[in-house]
Amino acid sequence: MKISYSWLQEYLDLKASPKDLGEKIERSSVEVDSVTQPSDGLKKIVVGKIVSMEPHPDSDHLQVCQVDVGDEELSQIVCGAPNVAADKKVIVALPGSRIGGNVKIKRSKMRGVVSNGMICALDEIGFSKDVVPKEWADGIYFLQEDAKVGEPVFPYLGMDDYLIDVDVTPNRGDMLSVYGVARDLGAIYDQTPQLNHPQVEEVSTPAADKVSLDVDKDLAPIYTMRVVENVKIQPSPRWLQIKLWNAGMRPINNVVDVTNYILLKYGQPLHAFDYGKVSGSTIKARYAQKGEKLTTLDEEEHELNEKDIVIADDQKPIALAGVMGGLNSEIDDHTTTVAIESAVFTPTLIRKTAQRQNLHTDASQHFERGVDRGGVEEAVDAAAEMMHELADGDVLKGIVTGSSYDVKDVIVKVTLSRVNHVLGTDLNLDQVADIFKRLGFGVQVDGETYTVSVPSTRWDIHIPADLLEEVARIYGYDKIPSTLPSGPTTVGALTEKQKLMRDSRHVLEALGLNQAISYALTTETKAGQFMMRESSETQLSWPMTADHTTLRMNLISGLLDDIAYNNARRVKDVALYEQGRVFYKDAANQVRPSEHEHIAGAVSGQLIVDPLKNAKNNAVDFYQLKGIVEKYMDNLAIKGDVEFVATDRYPEMHPGRTADITIHGHYIGFIGQVHPTVAEAYKINQTYVFELDLDALIDMPKDMDQFEPISKYPSITRDVALLVDKSVTNAQVLAQIQKRGGAYLKSVALFDIYDGKNLPSGKQSLAYTLTYQNPNATLTDDEVNHAFEKVQKTLTSELGAEIR
Repeated sequence: MKISYSWLQEYLDLKASPKDLGEKIERSSVEVDSVTQPSDGLKKIVVGKIVSMEPHPDSDHLQVCQVDVGDEELSQIVCGAPNVAADKKVIVALPGSRIGGNVKIKRSKMRGVVSNGMICALDEIGFSKDVVPKEWADGIYFLQEDAKVGEPVFPYLGMDDYLIDVDVTPNRGDMLSVYGVARDLGAIYDQTPQLNHPQVEEVSTPAADKVSLDVDKDLAPIYTMRVVENVKIQPSPRWLQIKLWNAGMRPINNVVDVTNYILLKYGQPLHAFDYGKVSGSTIKARYAQKGEKLTTLDEEEHELNEKDIVIADDQKPIALAGVMGGLNSEIDDHTTTVAIESAVFTPTLIRKTAQRQNLHTDASQHFERGVDRGGVEEAVDAAAEMMHELADGDVLKGIVTGSSYDVKDVIVKVTLSRVNHVLGTDLNLDQVADIFKRLGFGVQVDGETYTVSVPSTRWDIHIPADLLEEVARIYGYDKIPSTLPSGPTTVGALTEKQKLMRDSRHVLEALGLNQAISYALTTETKAGQFMMRESSETQLSWPMTADHTTLRMNLISGLLDDIAYNNARRVKDVALYEQGRVFYKDAANQVRPSEHEHIAGAVSGQLIVDPLKNAKNNAVDFYQLKGIVEKYMDNLAIKGDVEFVATDRYPEMHPGRTADITIHGHYIGFIGQVHPTVAEAYKINQTYVFELDLDALIDMPKDMDQFEPISKYPSITRDVALLVDKSVTNAQVLAQIQKRGGAYLKSVALFDIYDGKNLPSGKQSLAYTLTYQNPNATLTDDEVNHAFEKVQKTLTSELGAEIR
């Protein structure tokens, strides 16, 4: 929210410069994004008066104007604005000036006619098009008659003011108003803000005779309304327009502008209805009904939800409560009677309505963060009085009340010893009491106990900790003594679990994978894919976007999104891993999900890019990814044999290229190719993935690091080619070789698979290299041959293999 420095000066005697004031607010209250002056970067833009004008000789829309800019001679300026007129005071950018967008204006010729500068519209000197009043949106701007020719134009447009852009945190909704900031600065600088209060001039006709209210108190704990008749709709005075456009609001007319002005001043959202467009005399605050629709002031039609709050007349909704008014009751040039709504709506309901309708406004922001419940009537009084002054309206007698309650001060107690203990200060009774009084709080002292009554203007304060924060910031965070932490110090170290998780990342990176970090929130569909166990999903109550509604139950879907992002940008070779948590619920009614550490990988394209090989022929396959997983397991030194068992139980995986991963029969994950239809849905190329239960791997017993010297004796190899049924797996062959290989069998490696021509139907050829080595002596051929013969006999008898 942008706060005007000159507006604050109306209530406080500010000695600090705008920059220093912004720094003080940031150090004491809320964050300040910037302190700016609208005229920054602009120069040589002055008040000019069009003395005369004549049509351009070579154009049907340009006018050649003679403009008085305070020099001895008139300046000739060519202007194409449709509303340019003689005897009007305008904004003139002189030759050599700088206007909006850092554009430099030079003396030039327009179709052969000299033009010494430029007559400007508001948006041309830096105003956003969103704040330019509609009457000036398509033409140049006319200044007031008392503007002095030749003087800089900035004071006449409020561009010499300083704007402090405060970024208000949710707990400090009171700072979303000029009065709120003034009260806070008053406490900081020990001043009492000179705030003004309305004195309403009413006519004798009771407002209750004109309108009645039917309000659900659960939706609107406070709902009030004033009625103003015989208003004359016209543009607002310039001072009001300046305050609005400096705050980023577009001036509309004198009635609508008053409601926006009150919002800025008091922080209380108001809404003005054209009473002549209301059906009947009863206005209701209720839930929307099934099938109801409402076109809001932004001309967008909304299909209402039965949980949305609406303001309605006898026939239809006329506003989305606390969010935006309806187009069917807007103030226009023909409005004569205005009903002004001032209310407090239940914050959670407003937030949910705004989210459902994707309609976040200044009003909804204020209601979500809270408003001064004790200032609702003063705000509507101020608005009614301003409409009387600016629109010649007649304010009907009394405030019509639909719902209300007695707003009382909040009583909070705190002791001096507690204040000094928490803050580390040595304040006395009077110092703390004075801080409470500067904040506008009532305070009574009994011994060292303060009984503090907090007014409704500070609805964020409820508990002693809140008072401690107030004392700290008003006293000054920079005055609080700093100390080093006390107590015994210990050497920091990672736990075994943390070490293993870090080692996991190092190993996978060494194997060629890059770390990815995905959102834990995803769609319900993606959250339920690649499931390693049964689980109910965990839905977010009020997600920010439709793509982040559900806590993930796998890591692979996030990695596939990352691959899709790369593939869409013509990066075809992608190798990623992610270590993170997934969230399981054993039952749908379980309050909180359990968290489990997983680790997953995904590879698409070439794992090792070789420019000399065809990318398609060199693409990653099941066995490359299996090798990565095996090497990862090997580095973790987990006791037990790792097995890969073919499976088709994952609908998102290719049924013929997927395997469960087990260790001593314990399931710890899976590996395989993503199903082509799933890959097509993600818009990715052929991709292989794995996902492991890292918590299970951490809990499994580990082999201690074993170091053995490299043998100085030579090794002997034997090759064997087997003709076996296609149903025989590599794992079965390796198991038999290891079983009968003897004490000196060092390793077994599969080096060839063939199932093509010249082989019987249903058969395949597997070729292995067996390596033998004795670490203590040189092996003889007889020893190796004897062990090798046992292997061949076992393969023949157990697997029906034919030695080729």
